[in-house]
Amino acid sequence: MSDAFLSSDDFDEQAHQLYNQGRYDEALETLKDGLAIYPSAVELHIGMGYAHLAREEFAWSRRAFEQALALDADHEDALAGMGEALLAVGDQAGALQRFERLLQLGFQEDHEMMLQAGRALFRSGLLAQAYRYFDLAQTADANCSEAAACLGYVSHRLGRDGGAFFWLKRTLAIDPKYVEARIYLANMLYDRGESGAALTHFEKTDPDDHFDELGLWRTIELKKTLYRLADDDLELSAWVARLGELAPEPDPTEDLLAEIEAQQPDGTVRDPNQLELFGVLMADLPGMQRKHGRADAHQVATLGGSLLRGTWDEILLQLKAAEHATEHLSLSEFMAGLARSGREETGVIIPLTDAEAFIRGSAEAGVLRIVQ
Repeated sequence: MSDAFLSSDDFDEQAHQLYNQGRYDEALETLKDGLAIYPSAVELHIGMGYAHLAREEFAWSRRAFEQALALDADHEDALAGMGEALLAVGDQAGALQRFERLLQLGFQEDHEMMLQAGRALFRSGLLAQAYRYFDLAQTADANCSEAAACLGYVSHRLGRDGGAFFWLKRTLAIDPKYVEARIYLANMLYDRGESGAALTHFEKTDPDDHFDELGLWRTIELKKTLYRLADDDLELSAWVARLGELAPEPDPTEDLLAEIEAQQPDGTVRDPNQLELFGVLMADLPGMQRKHGRADAHQVATLGGSLLRGTWDEILLQLKAAEHATEHLSLSEFMAGLARSGREETGVIIPLTDAEAFIRGSAEAGVLRIVQ
C-alpha cells in the first residue's frame, strides 16, 4: 500500500513492530516517512524519541520528546520518555519533574510506567527515587514479580538487606522460575558467608540461566567445597562449559579497557565482588499518609502478600494462623521453627524473647516486612 494511504496509526504500528525486533534504523525511517505526511502526530514523535533512546542518541531523543510535548503537554508516554532522555544527558531535576507530573496526572496506577521510571532512575544512580517508583509499581500490582525483584535489588544497593531478602523471596513466591532474582539472592547469601543456603539457590538454576561469570564461579566453588568434588567431576562439566562460553580466551586490549572501566572517579577500584543489577535499575508515597489509629498498632506484610495488623502479640498470632501447616504446634514451637528456617536461609538469628523482637528479627531475615 502506498504511504499516501497509510494513517498515522499505521506508521506507528509498523514502527513499533520494527522497534520490538531491534531494527531501530528501519523504525526511524518509517517514523520519518509518517511525520512527512502527519507532522502533528504525537505518537510518531514519541516513537522517534524512543528509537533514538535505543540508539543512545540522547540529544535527538530529547528533541523528539520536546516536539511531542509541544503538541500534548501531558502525554504520559512523552513525559516518561522525556524523563529517560533527560537522565541520559544529566538533567536529573528535569527528569524528576517529568516523572512527578505522571503522578500528578494519576498514572501511579500504571505499574508498567512506574517500572519504566524506576529503571531509568536506578540506572542513573538515584536509588531512593527509584525505590519510590518501584514501590508504586508494586502497590499498583501486588503480584508483579518484576516490581518485587526491583525492590529487592534497590533495597540491597541501599544497604537494607532485610528488605532485599524479603522482596527477593516475595519475587520467588510469585514466580519460582524468576531465575534472575534467585541468582541475585544466591549471590547475596554467598557474600554473607551462608554457603549452604547460597548453593541451594544456585542449584535451582541451570547453567544457561547465567549470563554473568560470578554466579557460575561461585556455584562451581561451592559444589567442589561442600560436596568435595574433583576438578574434573562430571557434576561440574555443564557449569564449566557455560563458564567457557561466557569467558573466552583473554584479550590484552579488552583487559586494559576493563581495568580502566573498573576505576571509580576518585581513582580507586570498584569491589569486584560487588553485586550489580542485571542490566536494569526514601520518601513516603504521595497520597498514602496513614490514618491515625491505635498507638500500638503495627502492620506486617508476609511473603504470601497478606497484610497483618495489630499489636506485636496479635500479629504473631495472626502469623501463626496464616501458616496452616503449623496449627498443631504451640506458639513457641512455631517461633522456633520459623527462626530455624530463617537462620538456615539467611544466617540471621531471630530472637525468641518476645513478639516484637521475633517479628523485627524475622524482618531482618526477610521472612516478612514491617510496613508500620
